[in-house]
Amino acid sequence: MSVRDYVPIDVDGLPEQFEFDMENDMYVLQINYNETADFFTVDLYTRNMDPLVLGEKMILNQPLWSDLSVEGLPALSLVPLDESKAAQRVSKSNLMKTVFLYIDDTPGEDQDNDTTII
Repeated sequence: MSVRDYVPIDVDGLPEQFEFDMENDMYVLQINYNETADFFTVDLYTRNMDPLVLGEKMILNQPLWSDLSVEGLPALSLVPLDESKAAQRVSKSNLMKTVFLYIDDTPGEDQDNDTTII
């Protein structure tokens, strides 16, 4: 069982846009799906809908926007991971099944919970 929190994504209801609290500040995430190439992207906006990052591709085991230097980006890390290590990439067939967009804030070893965060 995972000890990380994850972002719940409605894979069948994309694009999906929702508010997300990161570091005590509200952001807006939009999850998009490219049906032709079978991949997902994430758009990140401020609470006022000012775009910070558009079209960030979800790559397995790679934190979102980690290679960007954009003012206003949260330091909180969101990472698509497959803790079962079965997936080779993020796809519609595995997102929210074995691959989850985890909040990389792993708690101490004394905690053992699997929680979704909105």
